[in-house]
Amino acid sequence: MATIAHHPASRRHGRRRRGHAGPLVAPVIVFAAVCIAAAVYVAYVLWPRWPDAPVATDAPSMPITVGGTVFNIEPAAIRIPSERHAGSQSRVDVAYLWPSLMPPDPSLKVIDGQPVNPNERLFALILVDDGALPVAERVRSIYPRYLARAPEADAPEGLVVHPFRGDTPYAGEDLVFERAAPDRFVARCSRHGIGNSGICLMEKRVGAADVTFRFPREWLGDWRSVAAGIDKLIARWRPNG
Repeated sequence: MATIAHHPASRRHGRRRRGHAGPLVAPVIVFAAVCIAAAVYVAYVLWPRWPDAPVATDAPSMPITVGGTVFNIEPAAIRIPSERHAGSQSRVDVAYLWPSLMPPDPSLKVIDGQPVNPNERLFALILVDDGALPVAERVRSIYPRYLARAPEADAPEGLVVHPFRGDTPYAGEDLVFERAAPDRFVARCSRHGIGNSGICLMEKRVGAADVTFRFPREWLGDWRSVAAGIDKLIARWRPNG
């Protein structure tokens, strides 16, 4: 009799325990679902994927975004095959024939039995703006600290060629700029190069991207054409500004 009398109480106690556990089930399920979703997202982001196939070199210009700035670039001008695709990229390496500014044939390594002459090409590197001072500001506030006392006397007509001191990070280079408008044409040029008289680097900030043009120092003899060609190329990349 005593045992039978306790059964109802036991069943009521079990029902109470199950009733107390019920509200915990839903939060546990939600937490587990969140954990699974997070794991799936992380796996998706970190899972290795094949890159997009490069665009054919004979395809028309395609939009490439660097630092939020759109450039319309011919695939044949892009030097690295993995960069020949539309969309967002952190850098793009390009080259153009000089003075035609036409994209070269990437498969053409020899012309008339001779290796392609790099001194007949204008190179450019398009990068995301890293927050460095614009080149015009560097010319005004940074470079003067490292310049020699006086510029060279035999500079090309219309240019100032001011050597950097030998005890500076720019040893072996000259600062070259247009005498009448220093902000319009300014470059850093090495004094000696492999197979040429040196290399010049000209930086341009285009939207939120930095573009560094590279050309032989000997082109300074026709620097106005170089300046006009670079402006023409930028306008072609960004027809809508």
